Amino acid sequence: MTSSPYETVDCVVIGAGVVGLAVARALALAGREVIVVEAAEGIGTETSSRNSEVIHAGIYYPKGSLMARTCVAGRRLLYAYCTEHGVPHQNCGKLIVATNQAESEKLAEIKGRAEANGVEGMRLLGAAEAIALEPNLQCTAALLSPSTGIIDSHSYMLALQGDAEACGAMYAFHSPVEAARVANAGIDLEVGGAEPMKLRCRLVINSAGLHAPTLAKKIIGLPSDRVPQAYYAKGNYFTLTGRSPFSRLIYPVPVPGGLGVHITVDMGGQAKFGPDVEWIDGIDYTVDPHRADKFYAAVRRYWPALKDGALQPGYAGIRPKTVPQGAPAQDFVVQGPADHGVPGLINLFGIESPGLTASLALADQVRDIACT
Repeated sequence: MTSSPYETVDCVVIGAGVVGLAVARALALAGREVIVVEAAEGIGTETSSRNSEVIHAGIYYPKGSLMARTCVAGRRLLYAYCTEHGVPHQNCGKLIVATNQAESEKLAEIKGRAEANGVEGMRLLGAAEAIALEPNLQCTAALLSPSTGIIDSHSYMLALQGDAEACGAMYAFHSPVEAARVANAGIDLEVGGAEPMKLRCRLVINSAGLHAPTLAKKIIGLPSDRVPQAYYAKGNYFTLTGRSPFSRLIYPVPVPGGLGVHITVDMGGQAKFGPDVEWIDGIDYTVDPHRADKFYAAVRRYWPALKDGALQPGYAGIRPKTVPQGAPAQDFVVQGPADHGVPGLINLFGIESPGLTASLALADQVRDIACT
C-alpha cells in the first residue's frame, strides 16, 4: 500500500491578516491544532496594516447584516480584549458632521440606523454644541458617536498571534498556497516557498483577504458559482503636517462607496485624512499626490482653516470588494459547508472595513461553524 505524500493536519488558516489571526486564536483556544500559512513575510502586511485603525461603532451598515452584527459585537469584544491584553487604544469618540441643511437632515436617519444596530449613546448636536466640543470645526449639525475609537493595529495583531501560539498554533510565512483540491478526508493543499508542504487538512479557513476569491478559484472541487468576482476599491490617505486640530475623529456625511474624506488620529498623534474611493483593476498602493487637490476641497467644508500644502501623501489601502462600482453595498460573506457543499472548508469573502473591529466576532462565528 502506497503511503500518501500528504501530511495530515487538523486546521489550516490561510492568511495572517487580522481576521486570520483572530480565527487562528479562536480555533486554538477551542483546542484545535492550527497552522497559519501566509504568503508574505509576516503578519498583517496588506489590508490589516493599510487602514484607518479605527474601532468602528457599527453605525452605517444595514440592520441585520453580518457587517452590522459583527461590528457591534466585535467592537465590544475588542475594547475588552485591548484592556485585558494591554493593547494601545483610545475610546476617543467621533463626530459625523453636516455642512448644509440636506446633510443635517440625513443625520437623524444615520442615528436611527445606528440605534437599530445596537449602537449605544448616539446623540444629535446642534452646530453650537459640536463647535463647543471641537472649536476648529465648521458645521450646521453633528452626530456624536461616543463608542468610536482608535487602536494600534500591529500591537493587536501581535497579541492575537501570541495567544494562538500559547495554545500551540504554528505559523509558516513565505508560504503561498499554490494548489488545492477537495479530497475524501478534507482539503489537500500544496504550499510553496523555501520549505514546500503537502497538507491534507480536516479544516481549511480561506482568510486570504484581497486574494480570497483567487484562492477559492484554485480549489478543485469547490463549485465555481460559489466564488465571487474580486473588485478593488483603493483608499488613499494623506497625512497632516503639524498638530491635529481635533481631539475626536471627524467624519463627513457618507458618500457612495465609502465614508467620505475624514480625519483620524493614530496612537502616535499623527493626523491623517482619507480614505477616498478609487476603483482600480489590480493591486497598487501608490498614492498620487495630485489626489490631494480633491482632499483640500472636501476637508475645508468642515475645517476651513486647512492650509495649502499641509497634506502630504501618506499610504493607500485596498478594500476587498465582491461587487463592482455602482452596485448595492456588499456584506461580509462567511461561507461554510452549508453554503457551498464542501466539508471542511470555510471561505471569508469581502472582509473590508469594519473587518478589524469585527475580527473577534467573525472569529467566533468561524469557530462555531468549524466546531459543530
